[in-house]
Amino acid sequence: MRPTTLDEVAGQGEILGKGKPLRTLIERRDWRSFLFWGPPGTGKTTVGRILAECAQTRFVHLSAALTGVKEVRGALERSRERHLTEGRRDILFLDEVHRFTRAQQDVLLPYLEEGTVIFIGATTENPSFVLNAAVLSRCQLFCFLPLSEQETRDVLRRAVGDSRGLAGRFEVEDEAETLLVALADGDARRALTMLELAASIARGPRIDRGLVEEAVQRKSLRYDRAGEEHYNLISALHKSVRNSDPDAALYWLLRMIESGEDPRYLARRLIRMASEDVGLADPSALGVAVAAMRAVESIGLPECDLALAQVAVYLACAPKSNALYVGVGEARTDVMERSGEPVPLHLRNAPTDLMKNLGYGKGYQYAHDLEERVARMDCLPPSLVGRRYYRPQGIGYEKSLGERLEEIRKAREGGVDEPSRED
Repeated sequence: MRPTTLDEVAGQGEILGKGKPLRTLIERRDWRSFLFWGPPGTGKTTVGRILAECAQTRFVHLSAALTGVKEVRGALERSRERHLTEGRRDILFLDEVHRFTRAQQDVLLPYLEEGTVIFIGATTENPSFVLNAAVLSRCQLFCFLPLSEQETRDVLRRAVGDSRGLAGRFEVEDEAETLLVALADGDARRALTMLELAASIARGPRIDRGLVEEAVQRKSLRYDRAGEEHYNLISALHKSVRNSDPDAALYWLLRMIESGEDPRYLARRLIRMASEDVGLADPSALGVAVAAMRAVESIGLPECDLALAQVAVYLACAPKSNALYVGVGEARTDVMERSGEPVPLHLRNAPTDLMKNLGYGKGYQYAHDLEERVARMDCLPPSLVGRRYYRPQGIGYEKSLGERLEEIRKAREGGVDEPSRED
């Protein structure tokens, strides 16, 4: 069922539709080096083969997962020789190009520069992260998107009736088709594989939902714990919690759990969210998150999934404040970008007579000896006196903290000097 023309390709309308960039380049026979980036089963290899057919040239298909640099260099050299002797270029389709290290990718550069090969690199990973800048700058990048539900349906229906597929020998019930579409998750290859498997165990001409469930057993989620999808999903979880959306938080959390994410990683990130986005608006949030980490370490999956869900929902529903996060950032900036001033003498301990004679501890006021427990004493270096890093927001417990800080500042600025106590 692999498409043989551009019109048969399902999806990718943004690049292969009438008048769209990749289709235009192919139709004009404007051959150059390409990078195809997208998830599996979206047509990257298929379009490469169609391009080779249009160019009427040899299609050399290699995979960086199975082929070393030596084999790739050999293919490039043969293409160079063909170009020099026949005036024609091969298409080198290098699948999973991200499997080569940045240093190994350098083998491509001389040939891309000479133009002695039509290079197509295919990757499921974000090229910005996995390809070196020299390769990126010499290739035209096109993004392939997962198929929509309707596009996946079209692929399945074509396979049911086409002579290259099931040739009308089976009828797929609506519920079965809907389940196949959901399980395919935008991957045309997966959709066809599941349809073929269901047909192979069918006991009659009808394929129903039960048969699909029997054939497939379990949905295979698109996920890579070391790749971009990992970061996309954790970003969605974090931003859903920040935006006080417990339903979205649960959805993204379960997407990661069911994809095989390490629950300890999720627990660590939830602890971070408790401090970064809830902070002192609800001081108990950090304790709830830490408790979830202990649950994860104690019982593991699958039992710890409820503990992770509990803290995700708690954090999403909690009052939000990033005052602590902002304050830490501003304080860190001053620490890193300003000279490290000496600790003021009145804040230093003076355990020896020499240190006392040098003024260590002079003027220090012991807060517990004062009526309001606040001394008229600056605790920052002189150049930073008056700096406010922590500015409570008027929500949750931070509202009370803000009121308390105002009282403290008034006492510090307007109080009466008390006798000092050297400590």
